[in-house]
Amino acid sequence: MEIAIIAHDGMKAEMVQFLNEHKDVLHQKSVQLISTGTTGEKAEKAGFEVTKFLSGPIGGDAQIAGRVAEGKCQMVLFFRDPLAKHPHEPDISMLMRLCDVHDVPLATNPSTAELLIKAI
Repeated sequence: MEIAIIAHDGMKAEMVQFLNEHKDVLHQKSVQLISTGTTGEKAEKAGFEVTKFLSGPIGGDAQIAGRVAEGKCQMVLFFRDPLAKHPHEPDISMLMRLCDVHDVPLATNPSTAELLIKAI
């Protein structure tokens, strides 16, 4: 199962904490993590193996959206910072829309991500 992890700058610490809390599930051989660049770097520093794409603002969100559209990514955990402005908002919207179009589970906060991880 390919799971994308993405976190806005203000949510990266929460993402790493979430990953550490669920490492028993996320370290399984059947789980492959992909990520936008900076989030992936943080996850690697925490001991996770991650395939990193570009940083979100320079195309990483769009790259992951492409994997969703191709049927390669089966789940997206995107910890969004709803109080900050994001210049790449169109890419974020596209990713969310493609998750809906292709019926891919999408969590935009830790509580929803918790429910998705428990379902694996």
